[in-house]
Amino acid sequence: MRFLVVGAGALGGYFGGRLLEAGRDVTFLLRPRRAAQLAKTGLVVQSPFGNLNLPAPRHVLADNIDGPYDVIVVGSKAYDLDSTMDSFAPAVGPDTVILPLLNGMSHIDRLAERFGAERVLGGLCMISATLDDEGRVLHLNDMHGLSFGERAGGRSARVDAIAAQFAGAKFDATASENIAQDMWEKWVFIASAAGLTSLMHASIGDIVAAGGQDVALSIFDECCAIAAHNGFAPRAAAVQRGRAIITAAGSPMTASMYKDMARGAAVEADHIVGDLLGRAAPGNAAVPTVLRTAYVHLKAYEARRARETAASA
Repeated sequence: MRFLVVGAGALGGYFGGRLLEAGRDVTFLLRPRRAAQLAKTGLVVQSPFGNLNLPAPRHVLADNIDGPYDVIVVGSKAYDLDSTMDSFAPAVGPDTVILPLLNGMSHIDRLAERFGAERVLGGLCMISATLDDEGRVLHLNDMHGLSFGERAGGRSARVDAIAAQFAGAKFDATASENIAQDMWEKWVFIASAAGLTSLMHASIGDIVAAGGQDVALSIFDECCAIAAHNGFAPRAAAVQRGRAIITAAGSPMTASMYKDMARGAAVEADHIVGDLLGRAAPGNAAVPTVLRTAYVHLKAYEARRARETAASA
């Protein structure tokens, strides 16, 4: 089975590297700058589960894709999805399966519209990872899970085939029979954490120390209510886990969206927070006020960033 991993950033570099480590047929689709960097340094992963140093991982540039691949793993940011789809389009053949690892849900519709709904699986990953200034993948926590499955539910031959390829690789792979529910539950948590820590410019622990547990629980409950309105009420275990994490005293956790905002980078405001907000029940008495406040804050940041970028051009 031939895998095309789009990019060798934090997600693609980690999971693609682990698949290569396990002897799987993996090619990275890279931009020229990242290709030059990997030619110089190799793919380096630093992780609590063991470091990797792959001197010359096989890669291809968009202009040189040599035909269809069996599985395309996509982990780009949502605001780069259109250009990302353009880059891997020549690798999509009649039997290609696309496995996206983005947060939220709207990317599924965009991928399905471009390549056909039958080619797009559901997927998510649970990992905290980043690239350092030298292009090394730094795995920052003790989670490295990847779940995937048919969006309509159940199992299929292609899901089982991918599961067989993932077996033995050094990450926790789960072939889910209810991936849509899993994706919604992650979306609820990510939107809550991103909205809260970005709005407060603070870690979970600092928000709790300021007496903000009620605000944290309010935004989480608002997101849960939106999921329920859309037919994906989070299960009890997900609710319990989410409420515990988002109110944990002393927790240093901040969402990656807040980290991006703190360094002046682009954020996925519309894809993660805005799209969820737009799916709330119309005219609902329980207006998601904290989530909306967080969204306005993020959009104001984007407006300021765009103005400053234009001024410096």
